[in-house]
Amino acid sequence: MADHKSSATKSDIFSKAFNFTKADEVKEMGLYPYFKPLEATDGTIVEIEGREVIMAGSNNYLGLTNDQRTIKAAQDALKKYGTGCTGSRYLNGTLDSHLELEEKLADFMGKEGCVLFSTGYQTNEGSIQTIAGRNDIIFSDKDNHACIVVGTLVSNAKTMRYTHNDMDQLRKLLERADPDAGKIIVTDGVFSMSGTLAKVPELVKLAKEFNARLYLDDAHAVGVVGEGGRGSASVYGLTDEVDLISGTFSKSFASLGGFLVGDRSVIEYIRHNSPAHIFSASMPPANVATVLKALEILQEETWRLDRLEEIANYMRKELRGLGFNVWSSQSPIIPVVIGEMMDCFKFWKDLFEEGVYANAVVPPAVPQGQSLLRTSYMASHTDEHLDQILEAFRKVGLKHGVIDRNGHSATE
Repeated sequence: MADHKSSATKSDIFSKAFNFTKADEVKEMGLYPYFKPLEATDGTIVEIEGREVIMAGSNNYLGLTNDQRTIKAAQDALKKYGTGCTGSRYLNGTLDSHLELEEKLADFMGKEGCVLFSTGYQTNEGSIQTIAGRNDIIFSDKDNHACIVVGTLVSNAKTMRYTHNDMDQLRKLLERADPDAGKIIVTDGVFSMSGTLAKVPELVKLAKEFNARLYLDDAHAVGVVGEGGRGSASVYGLTDEVDLISGTFSKSFASLGGFLVGDRSVIEYIRHNSPAHIFSASMPPANVATVLKALEILQEETWRLDRLEEIANYMRKELRGLGFNVWSSQSPIIPVVIGEMMDCFKFWKDLFEEGVYANAVVPPAVPQGQSLLRTSYMASHTDEHLDQILEAFRKVGLKHGVIDRNGHSATE
């Protein structure tokens, strides 16, 4: 085969790919933390590279991915419907279980309507670009998930980004905006890297004052925080004041897919106009059945939410007590700031050797000099798991000088 790489020029569209060497360099150093295949898992304990480690980086918040009830629900759906829908919801891909799930989610979230998407990413990208157009303005938190960012770009709407959770800057942007333009504020409900909550009460007030709509991405909030796990707005009793709320099934709901809830007319407009919905194959039957069962378990076993909150509070307190910088986390997502990218990779490697898997997060996902280990917790973690995680962080933190023996941080 010809060596196209050696003959590449700056004008070759592949030149950027040929010049991308960072991943290979980190692999050669034995520090590459990504795309690690799980060879077996029970949720809290996973097998990677032939060894068992505690999973401290999963979004399986309620611990339902290996629950025998969700597994059986998926198996029963496979027997009844087969492995896929072979079409979009718009045409031949709608099952009675899709409609059942939409109805139950709308009821659970206290909204009139619900539409399902095949992934959580598609939910935000496909909904934002449909509801906002060329003559509209989107106000977007700078820490919003990538799917929101892409949705704003594809929409062709004017996008104004405000500093993370900075309500004063958001107010100034709203004041400067054309009062006659359609306006929507879009934000994560729980931010996926910092674990902080959006300032929903302030957002609701600003939206009302400036005649804007409010859209919350509750991917890390539904089934995690709020009354009965209903998300970030319900933490403050403000669900009725939020126009659109999105969520995903790949976290608390132990499956894959996403949803949007809101006023029936708005949901029907998105259902009939979103390219991500009408031009994508629908959620497979087993996925839908898994979500239905997970939703049932969430409503029946509220102790899972209580346990999750207990664990999150304990781990934040203990990690801070050891001296780690965990930012201002308010959820089961707890970042542990390390500093420079290569230091983060080295820390990740030693933590793995101590039997704990967490997620190494580096720029551009976080600011330069603030690379971190993103930890996240499950209701199924035992006290023993938690203390083993803490001990591993303590040992590795001392080794790398991220903390000292007096409980002080080197990253704050």
